[in-house]
Amino acid sequence: MFRNKETKTCRSCEFKWHQRFLRHLVKQRKLSALERLSNRLGYMGTSFIVISPHILSYDLLGAYTYIIGGILSMPQVFIAKQWNLVLVNLNVTLGYMLYIVNAN
Repeated sequence: MFRNKETKTCRSCEFKWHQRFLRHLVKQRKLSALERLSNRLGYMGTSFIVISPHILSYDLLGAYTYIIGGILSMPQVFIAKQWNLVLVNLNVTLGYMLYIVNAN
């Protein structure tokens, strides 16, 4: 059914020029355990950051969820070497820590 086991494409798709071109652009590899764990933490951190504005008015709960979201998102962007997002997450975390300190 498949032309070869690495590409997992059917025989008719194998001869289309755009399929061959796109295959050369993408590197097929398996994620390491650290990368899988950091991706899951990143998704969880992003969900905390997404819900935080909606619960920001409930005492300091929204600020705490912003801090948790920033910390949980940090490994994903650090392993992916997306340094601009590392700085954004660090800024969110430190900013809301100062917000909590000044609120008390």
